[in-house]
Amino acid sequence: MPFFDVQKRLGISLDCHMTIQSAEQPYKVASRCHAFEKEWLECAHGIGATRAQKECKIEYDDLVECLLRQKTIKRMTAIKKQRDKLIEEGTYTPPPHHLGKGEPRP
Repeated sequence: MPFFDVQKRLGISLDCHMTIQSAEQPYKVASRCHAFEKEWLECAHGIGATRAQKECKIEYDDLVECLLRQKTIKRMTAIKKQRDKLIEEGTYTPPPHHLGKGEPRP
């Protein structure tokens, strides 16, 4: 259907943002989430968007987590809250280099 290929005729690509990680990278270094994107693309290739949403949900969720790091940030927030709670109770004292009181550098 090249006659009806509107994206190509207008010179735009609406789905290029989904495959930008797979593009050729400068200095030939793969991007951070390249492996997750590759798994998702291999799973979703050729089965259609509706089936891909159901069958490739695990791969897609992994890709989104790699891109946005929501679970990682949530975990780090919980760790910082626990550390602050322990400091407040007096059961934990952070090392001096965590407080900015380390040895001066030459």
